[in-house]
Amino acid sequence: MDYNSSDHISKVIARDLLSIQAVFFRPDEPFLWASGIKSPVYCDNRLTLTAPQVRDRVENALAETIRQEYPQAEVLMGTSTAGIAHAAITAHILNLPMGYVRSGAKDHGRHNQIEGKLVPGQKVVVIEDLISTAGSVIEVVNVLREAGAEVLGVVSIFTYGMKKGFERLKEAEVKNISLTNFDVIAETAAEEGYIRPEDVERLTAFRENPSDESWISAKK
Repeated sequence: MDYNSSDHISKVIARDLLSIQAVFFRPDEPFLWASGIKSPVYCDNRLTLTAPQVRDRVENALAETIRQEYPQAEVLMGTSTAGIAHAAITAHILNLPMGYVRSGAKDHGRHNQIEGKLVPGQKVVVIEDLISTAGSVIEVVNVLREAGAEVLGVVSIFTYGMKKGFERLKEAEVKNISLTNFDVIAETAAEEGYIRPEDVERLTAFRENPSDESWISAKK
């Protein structure tokens, strides 16, 4: 893979995610999120773990992104639970320590929320599988900061590119680099025949404002 071209990587990863249905578009039969929002896309990047060739490209792309964007990284921390395996594999490639952050502290033992050794002052990169509104990954960053870590930023496999997510990351002063994004995957899906070319505009409308369901009736 040409790791010197982020556009190329983004396209390759987009094709990979579509090919194994880790990202699956269904604009005419929307999925229902727990929040009640109707979505034309389903995303489960855990499926990359069961597809060895895709997994290899994803993990090596994560590793190369860290080399290029966060060369000072000393520890990788995965988000619980989807980011844990990706953090472990990427840390192995980079020969770096790895841990993960729980969604809440354990109610037994040492009551850890951060699993793995973390020394105050260490430079950390967070590994996340996908980012939508960025709330969960910012919580992870805050836990690490409170523990004394210097969080360099986040690397994620996929981002929806939602306005709310961008705003939250900016406000929290968190840098995120994603391997690919919603717009690239939508364009690639149209090129590869997964969806109709005219559906791209509807998908973009959803991404711009998920709570506005007018995209559903905008069939052509």
